[in-house]
Amino acid sequence: MSEDIKFSTAGFRAVTADGLTAQSVQRLAYGISEHILEHPFYGFEGTGYRKHCEEHGKKPKKPLVLVGFDTRFFSKQFAYIAANALVQSGITVKVAELPLPTPVAEWAVLNECAVGAIVVTGSEAEYYVNGVKWISYYGGIANNEIVQDIEKHIPSPSAQILKASSTEFGYLNAAAVVSKDMRKSYLARLEKMLDVKALKKSKLKVAVDPLFGTAKNYFREFLEKYGVTVEGIHEGDDVLFGGHVPNAGPVSLTDLKKLVTGKKMHLGIACNPDCDKFGIIDAEGNWVSPNEIAPMLLEHLVRNKKVKGRVCRSVITSNLIDQVAKTNGLMLRETPVGFKYITELMTTGQYIMGMEESGGIAVADHIPDKDGLLACLLVVDMLAVEGKTLKQLKKEFYKKYKQLFDQKVSIPKTETEINRIMERLDIRPPLSINKTSVWRIDSTDGFKFILKGGSWLAIRPSSTERLIRMYAEAQDEKLPAALIKEGKKIIDSIV
Repeated sequence: MSEDIKFSTAGFRAVTADGLTAQSVQRLAYGISEHILEHPFYGFEGTGYRKHCEEHGKKPKKPLVLVGFDTRFFSKQFAYIAANALVQSGITVKVAELPLPTPVAEWAVLNECAVGAIVVTGSEAEYYVNGVKWISYYGGIANNEIVQDIEKHIPSPSAQILKASSTEFGYLNAAAVVSKDMRKSYLARLEKMLDVKALKKSKLKVAVDPLFGTAKNYFREFLEKYGVTVEGIHEGDDVLFGGHVPNAGPVSLTDLKKLVTGKKMHLGIACNPDCDKFGIIDAEGNWVSPNEIAPMLLEHLVRNKKVKGRVCRSVITSNLIDQVAKTNGLMLRETPVGFKYITELMTTGQYIMGMEESGGIAVADHIPDKDGLLACLLVVDMLAVEGKTLKQLKKEFYKKYKQLFDQKVSIPKTETEINRIMERLDIRPPLSINKTSVWRIDSTDGFKFILKGGSWLAIRPSSTERLIRMYAEAQDEKLPAALIKEGKKIIDSIV
């Protein structure tokens, strides 16, 4: 096993030209190749993949892997390095012609019955970070079993198989690598999932912000086709992402807010660079939390699209989802943090929607993973079908459901401090927080202290960084901040 290459919930990430180099990408690709050729379930000859192909009427004779890349510095070159390594292992490769959103790669995997896809992306990390995601045949990010198998097969830096340098590798001249436009199939899928007739009649004006990422080739093309007026920003190329961290949160969407209010648009939509998460700005220039958007979209799907089934959410996602599920007679399942757990449930075909508070939404009859492009366009679809503004829809929504308020913070800690905090909370958890009794403790992922009355405070370690994350939710708008303050006191008393 290679000790220096480890997957997190978002795949493998490292600083470009430091942890992520031509050689580390080669090594990863060889590890993936061995996984494809040897794994008894997820590999090309595996029982899981073979059954999946039979269900889709396909009988592939050679393993096919799709390769994509985002708009970051050297992503395209890294993608071709990976493609070459796969080809050397006897695997057929198709590389995206254009920067490829992760959900589009996942849809392409399902559509072509590929054994998987490599996407070179740092998602929403800082500009100097990049990474590699492995998408398995089921159209979702690799689960724990797959990750462990790939890591086991990654060769060491001194392995004989790694002879070529990045300049000798010829990553732009591989005859066996075929380029492919993967947009057409995905955009056709969106047409079936959205009410395009309502869009044509809506006369909506939508501002779009791809944040210099892969959404630039999707938002405008799709919306303008159906008569939606589009104003865009950050649709060009900038490997520095305008000097900002390219997530779809309120800080990064300041320019989109100005565009929405300045041009009097009905809505602003944004995706992080690889489009697995989304951001929404209403007509007044307010950022609307995914904890509000997800429950409203669930209501939209149930009421306007008549979908039925189960719902799942991560443990720290808003309980507002629970209200919508209960009112509509939908069974709800709670998962640990990390969308891979939601993806596992979505692949069963029993769930109509999966949600995570950080801006991830999966919808049935599509890919089982989060899709920021679809989430944004479903909000546009909701406004078009209802013929109302987002502000009006929120007002109606909260006449039916109790509004909840949330807050979250991240606190840097050393690994030793994090371990000490989690151990102490396990052995001696607080019995009351903010002078309110702890009614129940959920230890699905970290510790979620559910208080009498329904408010809650969650404390958990980040799976990707040395941080303690705290989340709070309550019906009282001021209470989440008070709970977070109490949570900090609890942590400070331990370390």
